[in-house]
Amino acid sequence: MRTNDAKIGRRAVLKAVGGVGALGGASALGVVGSAGAQNGPVTFGQPASLTGKWDYLQPAVSQSTDLAIQEINDAGGALGQQVNLQRRDTAVDPAQARQVVQQLKNNDDAMAILGLFSSEITPLFDFLKSQQVPIVTPWPGSTALDGRGGDKETPQNLGDDDWVWRTIISDTVHTIGAAKKLLDEDMGRVGILNGTSQGERSWADAFQSAYENGGGTVATRLEVEEGKSTYQSELNRLFSNDFDAWALAVALQDAVTIVREWSSAGYGTQLLLEDGLRSEDLINNAGQAASGAWLAVATGQGPGYDQFLEKYNQAGDADLHAWGVAAYDATNVAALAMERAGEASTQAIERNLGPVSREGGTTVQTFAEGKQALSNGDEINYQGAATPVNFTGFGNVFGDVGVEQVSPQGFEQIDVIPTDELRPLVDTY
Repeated sequence: MRTNDAKIGRRAVLKAVGGVGALGGASALGVVGSAGAQNGPVTFGQPASLTGKWDYLQPAVSQSTDLAIQEINDAGGALGQQVNLQRRDTAVDPAQARQVVQQLKNNDDAMAILGLFSSEITPLFDFLKSQQVPIVTPWPGSTALDGRGGDKETPQNLGDDDWVWRTIISDTVHTIGAAKKLLDEDMGRVGILNGTSQGERSWADAFQSAYENGGGTVATRLEVEEGKSTYQSELNRLFSNDFDAWALAVALQDAVTIVREWSSAGYGTQLLLEDGLRSEDLINNAGQAASGAWLAVATGQGPGYDQFLEKYNQAGDADLHAWGVAAYDATNVAALAMERAGEASTQAIERNLGPVSREGGTTVQTFAEGKQALSNGDEINYQGAATPVNFTGFGNVFGDVGVEQVSPQGFEQIDVIPTDELRPLVDTY
């Protein structure tokens, strides 16, 4: 396997792992005759947050992806062809992401793209769809993807496909979990403070909707400018209102400033943090001020989690989070779609992402297991490390939501809200 980091960020801990796959037989299942078919080594592309404000999340995604690529090649490759990975930095900037996607498609001949954040996908959605390269991403929580993406459960018909799939649960799902936790604790009024980026606004919108649908009252909501040296005036405005808890959705550096100032002012009340703030850097920089805060996050623990975790810990030392686990699933499901298709092409992979992940067929948790089952003539149901996957028609997944509490030692899980309690509360998905 070849991993090519086109631009390495100052904090990215990237492991290139090797292994050249032996030649093997192609599966006869799936659709053949699609445009863009390849023989020889196949490239998957990964737009990455190697620099920028979310760079601290990339190391786990890189390590998980590289682990999956190594396993694919150790199992003989997809359709007997070695899979290479091309990783390019977007800095989570939409304009840079657009260029990276074009480079991955036109220069690198990527058969699938394994990345992109909410703030990249949302403004670029029509452009991404027009590229007709399947995007299987572990990152975006945006509610804007709840009703668009996937294959509409008509895998043979590309005409209604949106070409975007995600292996992480939507903000809709885990904010329902967050709202449920607060309401179950008799916290019936909240304040919300959020930034203006797509991901932060999406989280706040989803949380407000879930909380109000559950019978809660949003006493006040403020949007704040990013990158300020102080947020004391905004906190004064927020806490001039009466509420039982407050929710914060901003970038990490801003969160550290806000949490410190909130604690120093002694405002009190329960703090709920956006899931993207689940970082050791929050604890290291905000210190005792963040202790006691809650986060509602994807547990990142699907049917294949234990098996994955053992291998992940042997592969490197990047701090694991739910997006990292979901990156393993994104890589595997793309390779299995190619294996089922019997052809290395963008259209063939797109047609087979749903069929390899949905219910029915032999349950598999790794590429090697799936490849073996397909070679036996079986259909497969990939059960992931982060979630069961089971893509909906819009290319979305469900999973359990964990409620964690911040302490100086880390993030302690204090509650789990299972998928079965969340699914009935989600409409379009």
